[in-house]
Amino acid sequence: MMLTPILKREQTSLRALKGTSFAIDASIEIHQFLALVRKRDGSLFTDSQGRVTSHLIGLLTRTSRLIADFGMKPVFVFDGKPNPLKRRTIEMRREARKKTEAEYIDAVSERDYVKAWSKAVMTGRVTGSVLDDSKRLLTLMGIPWLEALEDAEAQASYMAARGDVWAVGSKDYDCLLYGAPILARYLTLTGREWLPTQRRSRPLIPELIKLSENLTLLGITREQLVDLAILVGTDFNQGVKGIGPKKALKLVHDHGSIEQMPEEIRSKLPEDLNSVRQVFLKPRVLEKYLLKRSPPDRHELVKFLSEERGFNKERVERLTKRLTSNSEKTDAGLETWLN
Repeated sequence: MMLTPILKREQTSLRALKGTSFAIDASIEIHQFLALVRKRDGSLFTDSQGRVTSHLIGLLTRTSRLIADFGMKPVFVFDGKPNPLKRRTIEMRREARKKTEAEYIDAVSERDYVKAWSKAVMTGRVTGSVLDDSKRLLTLMGIPWLEALEDAEAQASYMAARGDVWAVGSKDYDCLLYGAPILARYLTLTGREWLPTQRRSRPLIPELIKLSENLTLLGITREQLVDLAILVGTDFNQGVKGIGPKKALKLVHDHGSIEQMPEEIRSKLPEDLNSVRQVFLKPRVLEKYLLKRSPPDRHELVKFLSEERGFNKERVERLTKRLTSNSEKTDAGLETWLN
């Protein structure tokens, strides 16, 4: 869901965010790594047994830099069981990925490698083994993580609202609907994002979106923001065709709530609006959790990454040392992670 046209976004920098804590949506992070951490031909990095390692490279490099260079304190939140209302969205994404995979194969056969790359970055699959490896790596790095009951964004937003973390680290505006006081977007090191459909990259600057400030500027409540999002469309419902954020905001201003809007609008939305509203306003979350940080297990990190996954042992040892001593730079190319 895109709310960019109506939200105030405050540009910042990683240096300005030094020492802050974040609850990070693990799924979005891993998807980004599977999309962008690739070889020059667009294929994923793998170990000698063909197991994907792109997500491990991304997690290791980005997270260690955020910790070592900027003193950040990340917590990773993994998705739990999807809410039944999200099944349609999940199926649509699955079908879109199948189509993209077929287009990738066709592009390779036609030797159109520019097109092949643009399709390849959209085909990453977050499998069970990818998730297991990610959790294992985070544990060995001493970084806390937890699994949500349902959406990771809901859990992360709850943690931020309780003050257990300073902000939610995610690209998705849904975090604001879940009540995250601060949404931090683009906590990236490269400063660029690849846009597959446009076959180009764009510069990225970290930005903060503050819920309370935006509600005041928009002149609405959080409940009305949720209604606005439902009109536009969320992961849990189809929006009304032809209604974007600006038009939805006007409708909320004019009528107050969806129930007070014209029948031609209400008829195109779910009959049980409250079921969608409650996903955001009263999400299923873990209320008890333990966020314990610990020193990285340097021996087991080297064993896992170097001996099991074929990473360059010297680089892994240097980086694991740096996680605790903040000494050397780690800005070498991705290819040097592998032997």
